[in-house]
Amino acid sequence: MDLRTLFYFVTVAKEESITRAANSLHITQPTLSRQIKDLEEELGVKLFKRSNHHIHITEEGVLLKHRAQELLDMSQKLQDEFKYIDKQIEGNVYVGCGETIGIQIIAEIFKDIQKEYPNVYFHIYSGNAEDIEYRLDKGLLDFGILIQPANLNKYEALNLPSSDRWGLITRKDSEFAHYSQIDREVLTDVPLICSRQAIDKTIPNNEFLSWFGENDEEMNVVATFNLAFNAGMMVKANIGHAISLENLIDTSEENNLCFIPLYPVLEAKHNIVWRKDHTFSKAAQLFLDRATTVCEKN
Repeated sequence: MDLRTLFYFVTVAKEESITRAANSLHITQPTLSRQIKDLEEELGVKLFKRSNHHIHITEEGVLLKHRAQELLDMSQKLQDEFKYIDKQIEGNVYVGCGETIGIQIIAEIFKDIQKEYPNVYFHIYSGNAEDIEYRLDKGLLDFGILIQPANLNKYEALNLPSSDRWGLITRKDSEFAHYSQIDREVLTDVPLICSRQAIDKTIPNNEFLSWFGENDEEMNVVATFNLAFNAGMMVKANIGHAISLENLIDTSEENNLCFIPLYPVLEAKHNIVWRKDHTFSKAAQLFLDRATTVCEKN
C-alpha cells in the first residue's frame, strides 16, 4: 500500500464512480479498477459495493477513507515543510480553533507576520475541542486554540489575554428573559442544554462544574451539544435553556433568544496549545514566538 494508491482510493470514494474518478486522475478506468481491487485484496476487505453503474462505500471503506485522508494530509504538510526548509521564513502554519472571540488575537498575529513575511500562509481548521485535540495528536495541526474547560496536561500551553463569558441562552418569552443575571440556585431544576465539554468531570479543574458547586449532581441536563448553533435551535424548539459562551448563538431581535450572564461571573479563558513532542517548521516557530510575546505582555 502506498500513498498514490490511497489517493486513488479516496478519489473514488469522493466521486462514487470509477469512471469519474479515472477522468479526474487522468488514468484509464481499467488501471484504476485494478488498483482498487489490489488494495481490497491486500487488506482482505471489500471497500465498495458495486451495482450496475454505481458503487457505494462499505463500512470498512469509510474507516479507510478517514485514515487515508489523514495520511495524505500529513504527507502534504511534510512536503510543504521541506519545500521551505532551506529558504527564508516561508511556508504554512496550521491552527485549529473553536468558536471564540480569541481568534481576533490570532488574526492580529497573522496580520503582523504576513506584513514581514508575505510567503507565510495560515490555515485555520474550525471545530470543537474534540476535533482540534484529535488533529493535534495526529500531527495535522501545529497549534490549537482551546477554550476552558479543557485538559491541558498533555500539551504545552500559553494563556491568551482573552476570555468568553458564560451565560444562559433562553427564549425571550421564557420565565428568565427579564433576569439581568442567573445564579446557580435558579438553575438547579431547570432543563439545561450543555456542551459535553462543560459537564465533563474528567477534565481537571473544570471551572463550570466548580461554579455550579456541590449541587452539580442536581443539574437537569436534558440534552448536550458540541456546536453552539445546534444548541440555539434546541432552545428555540423549547427543549430547554442552553449554557453557552456569549456571542456564539444568535441573540438578535429576530431570533427570539437572549443571553443572560451567570452570577457570580464565570469567564472561560483561552489557551494556545501544541503537542509536547511537536517539531515546528520555521514558519510555525515564528508564530509561536510572536504569540508568546503577545501573551507575556498581557
